[in-house]
Amino acid sequence: MMMALTWLSAILVGAGCLALGYYFGARHPARLLISSATSKAHASSSNNGSKKKNSQAALEIEKLADILEDFKMVLVVRNDLKMGKGKIAAQCSHATLGLYKKLHSRAPKALNRWEMCGQVKVVVKIDSEEEMLALQGRAKSIHIPTHIVIDAGRTQIAPNSRTVMAVLGPADMVDDVTGGLKLL
Repeated sequence: MMMALTWLSAILVGAGCLALGYYFGARHPARLLISSATSKAHASSSNNGSKKKNSQAALEIEKLADILEDFKMVLVVRNDLKMGKGKIAAQCSHATLGLYKKLHSRAPKALNRWEMCGQVKVVVKIDSEEEMLALQGRAKSIHIPTHIVIDAGRTQIAPNSRTVMAVLGPADMVDDVTGGLKLL
């Protein structure tokens, strides 16, 4: 009888540990792998010298990724350019990838947090380049990273047109910058 209770308690403890491990694994699936990959990337980039010292400096958003959970990206599309749907889709893709590449080495925790939130993306519209640049200024003033796509002008619009701005950060802070804009 005593041996059966010991065996049963061992099974219950094991099942509890398995459930706890599953819970943490489901909630933070890649944190350990990403952290080790990031530290390797930082180690190799520090060996390259200081030719890109500014671009390698961690952003303030990186600190927020440790304490805030709800991250999102907003894509701000210039409505005055009258781009077709396919052109808008391509420009939004450029903006997303551009900001992702910008943050990959400078704010990996922020990117990881955004990925853990399901890579939330919201597309809004704006009426002019001046308004877009003003939004970028507001984002920079609160240390939220942005990326603006400048089109080559091979298809629908003039060369060097600023088409889409991507903004990524804690949802509340991004909403402070883009919350007044209407969905596209």
